[in-house]
Amino acid sequence: MTAVPADCALYTTCIASEFVKQLFDCNVAGNAQSISPPLTTDVPTMLACQHLARVLADAYSNPIQLDLDIIRYNEALHKHSTRMVATHEDSLLEKFPHGQEHLLEKPSVILDSASRIILWYLPDAISPWIQAEMEDTTIGMGSLLMKSMTSGLDTQWRTFPGNFHASDRRQLTPGCINLASCWFMQGWEPHGLPLADGFTPKVSAALKGKGGPKIIISMQRAALLASAALRVMHPKLYWASVATHIKLARWAVERGLSDMSTCLQFWASVFNCAAVICNRQCPLQ
Repeated sequence: MTAVPADCALYTTCIASEFVKQLFDCNVAGNAQSISPPLTTDVPTMLACQHLARVLADAYSNPIQLDLDIIRYNEALHKHSTRMVATHEDSLLEKFPHGQEHLLEKPSVILDSASRIILWYLPDAISPWIQAEMEDTTIGMGSLLMKSMTSGLDTQWRTFPGNFHASDRRQLTPGCINLASCWFMQGWEPHGLPLADGFTPKVSAALKGKGGPKIIISMQRAALLASAALRVMHPKLYWASVATHIKLARWAVERGLSDMSTCLQFWASVFNCAAVICNRQCPLQ
């Protein structure tokens, strides 16, 4: 377990995530034991954590098993598959024919033939009032979302204007942006540890300047809940992500990168990047 500095937003996330994990374990075991909420967590966040833990436990208690070995399926995939090569898709379908269809009507976990969890289905895991808070945050990013639209070809579907549509709800602006307190530039960073002098992560463009911390703070509760869910679903990945965050924060401080250090201090998610997508209709993949 990695020690997280108390002045980092991630510190509160880790405390809340442990609360969710304890609640989840009790719910799965059918244990009526009362788990005291952490004193550092405000009441709205505590209620959201309790609700999330119940939905996670309900899903875990409702497994649906498929006749599919996900390891064999992964090995049969092309490393850079686009799902656009018909012969390859036909070959996959022959090796891994469709099994029985399942209608997902309540929280569930999908298992492969070896009982590995390959999907968590969590409808209503985020309370309606949290969703409203996330909508308000998205509205506040309107100018950034507007700038994300490009005039490129429809093959660049992530930001192609034709894939976005106007909203009939308040002031939502269609668009797609990536937010990262420590952005890894493709093709620029050397691989491996320890961090070399040529290691060149950057604060993503959308978070640069005085408005960056305000955007990050507005996302903190949603980031905390997503992180708490990962604590239950994939604890190894969760703790690896926490350790990476702490190492990056120390690296930024040592090199006097004040903007990055500030963003990392307020960043409440164990994920190092967040994509904000508003009113995009993706083409079939």
